[in-house]
Amino acid sequence: MAFSFFRQLQKRDRDFEIEIDGQYLPVKVVENDRAKRLTLRLFPAGDGLKVTTPGHVGDDEIEEFVRRNRNWAATRIARLPKRVELAHGATIPFKGVDHKIVSSGKLRGLVEVTQQDDIPVIIVPGDASAANRKLVSFLKREARKELDEVVNKHATKIGIRPKQIRITDTTSRWGSCSSTRTLSFSWRIIMAPPEVLNYLAAHEVAHLREMNHSDRFWNLTRELCPDTDLQKTWLRTHGAKLHAVSV
Repeated sequence: MAFSFFRQLQKRDRDFEIEIDGQYLPVKVVENDRAKRLTLRLFPAGDGLKVTTPGHVGDDEIEEFVRRNRNWAATRIARLPKRVELAHGATIPFKGVDHKIVSSGKLRGLVEVTQQDDIPVIIVPGDASAANRKLVSFLKREARKELDEVVNKHATKIGIRPKQIRITDTTSRWGSCSSTRTLSFSWRIIMAPPEVLNYLAAHEVAHLREMNHSDRFWNLTRELCPDTDLQKTWLRTHGAKLHAVSV
């Protein structure tokens, strides 16, 4: 490799790793024929980088571009929100509202969203060591319920239905649409305001018709979700806070 802080991954694609502040981070290289220049983005969780490149750009030029932007990446990573453990006493967002995690003190029962002394809380039963697992399972179920409803609404409008909806915990993207019409979403989107979840669902449903990010795609997304630009900005600005929740 051209620089000692690069490390090539054993993959068939162009991805590699780069050393930043003593830690190797994956760099995902995505070719886009519509791209006019190289661009660099930080994964929402801060645990990797994404380079978008026109197809004609060579590996050496991509690596040099990333090398020049190492300080930018290091600064952005340093500014990320501090990690929040899913444990009793911690505060996490749920549907856009901060909730305090409270242990019920009971061995059995269901996770409950309510209020105590006018403070929004999520009450988690069982042993403290199992709180993380139970809370994540609850958040995934809530994400599934909300996304099933909103995806169905948008899919009905365009007359194309997804083959499957998957709930994942990917850190590189919030959602995706495969060529087999499988829509995948990060469960963490349930922590965002409902309007943001609605935008994400509209975005991926639009891909069922337009498997690209062309003007036609964005026009369709805005048709399904008129406040697309506002919610897209929210996710870009605040998404790191959702990924700071440690599971």
